[in-house]
Amino acid sequence: MRKDSDFLGEVEISNDVYYGVQTLRAIQNFNISGTTHYEMNEYIQSIALIKKAAALANYDSKALNKEITQAICEACDEIIEGKHSSSFPIDVIQGGGGTSSNMNVNEVVACRANEILTGTKSYSKIHPNTHVNMGQSTNDVIPSAMKIATYKNLEQLLIPLEILEKTLIDRQKKYENILRLGRTCIQDALPMTFGQYFSGYVSFVQRMQKKVKNLLEECLELPLGATAIGTSLSVQPGYLNNVYKYLQSESKIEFKKEENFFDGLQNADLYIEVSATLKRIATTLSKIATDFRILSSGPKAGFQELNLPAVQPGSSIMPGKVNPVIPELVNQLAYQVCGNDMTISMAVEGGELDLNVWEPIIIKNLSESFRLLNNGIRIFSEKCIANLTPNKKISTKYASDTLALSTTISAIFGYKTGTLVARKAFNEEKTIKEVVLELELLSKEETEEVLDPFNMTNEQISSNMILKYQKIYNKVEC
Repeated sequence: MRKDSDFLGEVEISNDVYYGVQTLRAIQNFNISGTTHYEMNEYIQSIALIKKAAALANYDSKALNKEITQAICEACDEIIEGKHSSSFPIDVIQGGGGTSSNMNVNEVVACRANEILTGTKSYSKIHPNTHVNMGQSTNDVIPSAMKIATYKNLEQLLIPLEILEKTLIDRQKKYENILRLGRTCIQDALPMTFGQYFSGYVSFVQRMQKKVKNLLEECLELPLGATAIGTSLSVQPGYLNNVYKYLQSESKIEFKKEENFFDGLQNADLYIEVSATLKRIATTLSKIATDFRILSSGPKAGFQELNLPAVQPGSSIMPGKVNPVIPELVNQLAYQVCGNDMTISMAVEGGELDLNVWEPIIIKNLSESFRLLNNGIRIFSEKCIANLTPNKKISTKYASDTLALSTTISAIFGYKTGTLVARKAFNEEKTIKEVVLELELLSKEETEEVLDPFNMTNEQISSNMILKYQKIYNKVEC
């Protein structure tokens, strides 16, 4: 055991860990959610990156000597590499605007740096506040680390989005010539192809990729150097320029100083936009998942248009029942991301005066949303979309038999005639083709062309075809 103290008194700490008294008090005070920094590597590693850049900047200002600087940098590098994760046991939800998180890293870096220099865990040569936290405040470190972590999480999110895009494009191309019946209000509408159907999903994913890339730019401006309230009190001469120079060189990312430090500390509105983007992705994925659940419903009394991969039995009492468990997983993912978004919105709005102290709950929920989407998109792509198949026989029949084929009759002969054809087909349980021939509106060959579902899926073919028959029959109603 070793001893550490603060103004509240002295405590004993195990020699097995690198943290100190402030971390220990945080463990005792904030054991609430079960989510600790151990599970948020990007966040802790971002704080460690800041500590390293600050040490190098303070060395350039001659505020730290070479020996101390090198030891701090080595300790930070170890954290950035993922080492010492057990020394970050604090609950992410905490009072104090993230002070416990900042001090947890300060203590671990200082203790490990001392161990590097002296062989023992202590603060004999390097102190958490005096040396590791030099020229910094929790108030500029935490919002800066949040932006760095968010940048890295956004970068990571692009990977599963690209996987999803490629998977959907594969389905789009493979089934581009298979018909399906479009539906609006869950009622029969016009024919389309599965290629067109999947193209809408592809377009959505591509739009979200662009949105995520745009958000990366907004994460580059940091309030590091603002210190406590934005006035930069306690920084060394030259520190502001040098700390960003080292952030860039160490991260290979072009982080830069925020134009207005007061804005950077007072407002956390960036996370409204980031979270909203995650919600957009999650809710639309959920919509896609619901589409798959509807179109795969059955197998005897549902839509039966899509066959989803069977990944596990679906009932403890009904043999042979297979549920769409992967789409259902995606639905629930979206519900959680929406809940996280509400929490983030409230925390951003709740900022007071010169600092938003609710950033711990923001980063906790944002990190969870990123994690859910990273995992969920991969699972959805690999375990569901990659191997789903259309039921060609059923989907083609639905597309060929729909009453909505009367839309082309309406376009050629007028809405009244189109309605007459549709009503007669419905009441007499006949196809639109049969009624058109029975009423002698078109010849057999003309009927085949006009009511060909594939012709209706092509804008150029359908518009030219309708114009041709309008001219032939010249019966468009006024």
